[in-house]
Amino acid sequence: MVESERTDTDNPQPETHGRGGPIDGPRDIMREREQPDLFVPPATDKGTMPNLKFSFSDAHVKLEPGGWTREVTARELPIATDVAGVQMHLNGGDRSGAREMHWHKQAEWQIMLAGSARVTAVDTVGRNMVADVFEGDLWLFPAGVPHSIQAHEGGCEFLLVFDDGNFSEENTFMLTDWLAHTPPEVVARNFGLPAKELDGLPHRELYIFPAPTPGDLATDYIASPGGAIPENLIFRPAEWEPLQVPGGRVQIIDSRNFPASQTIAAAIVEVEPGGLRELHWHPKADEWQYFLVGEARMTVFASTGVSRTFDYSSGDVGYVPQAMGHYVENIGDTPLKFLEMFRSDRFEDVSLTQWLALTPPELVRAHLNLSDDAIAALSKEKQVIVRDRE
Repeated sequence: MVESERTDTDNPQPETHGRGGPIDGPRDIMREREQPDLFVPPATDKGTMPNLKFSFSDAHVKLEPGGWTREVTARELPIATDVAGVQMHLNGGDRSGAREMHWHKQAEWQIMLAGSARVTAVDTVGRNMVADVFEGDLWLFPAGVPHSIQAHEGGCEFLLVFDDGNFSEENTFMLTDWLAHTPPEVVARNFGLPAKELDGLPHRELYIFPAPTPGDLATDYIASPGGAIPENLIFRPAEWEPLQVPGGRVQIIDSRNFPASQTIAAAIVEVEPGGLRELHWHPKADEWQYFLVGEARMTVFASTGVSRTFDYSSGDVGYVPQAMGHYVENIGDTPLKFLEMFRSDRFEDVSLTQWLALTPPELVRAHLNLSDDAIAALSKEKQVIVRDRE
């Protein structure tokens, strides 16, 4: 790892070690201080690479009577063609925010960032689910499965991840939107009701709106003649032990331990201060990252001598195209926690250290000109994901 050449002065300048020079024209010092490795790149950065960062703080916020939402899609981050993300907040109270009944063409993976909610779903053969999800819980709605989310009294906030970078919340199939654009006499005939009974139907989508706050789960549950959805659509990470490694921990969640998640694989990674998510790459899928807590640095290697370093903090989205080598380093004083997301049924990566450890030592020595002690140390590293910075 090459040490950063960043400057932490009150008046940072794009210059270091005889390269660059001062800025004399207009500038935004706050932005420059937030992205020091873009402003004063390490000497190892070379060539041109697409932007691999976009902050939810720079995304348009859609304000609704029951909360708000904002999204980062391929529109905001063009390189992110595999995965899109939406951050949503539902207000609390005795009439809490409800994300109205709807469905998508894409699968929807979610993690509760704060608070709790009541979620419902019905599958294609009429089986249903009514359940509560809490901070840290994950849940998934397969493509086409109708569902809803409503906050409990304390409100909630969550991240939604979709298996299509061009997804947008604007393209959701919503109950009220559909009925508002269907002839009223057809709606009445469909439900077997007199037309006058439907005079109160909304004339536009509700999207996020206040509704009576969910009560006791047992009272709210409706037994379907077809039974409950057999596939568990909820995953509670707190019930599973993460893999503890020097420098942090990781929890991998994919179709092997969350069978419902057939198109989205994830890892929840925590890196202690001074720790490093080791040099590695993902052979079969792009990586969409969401930074939950802390500060990070990532250098991405694109082959042909091209690499670039980016800085991330809470609420940022990062992206690494398939097979590009990279690491994620905790550069803050507190633990770093982030999500690694893939449009895949399985999490897969290749560790640089493990590759070297499982290759004949003399061949490694011929490539890297390492000492006997270094070769011996490498040969012990058979499986590493997060490590202490040495």
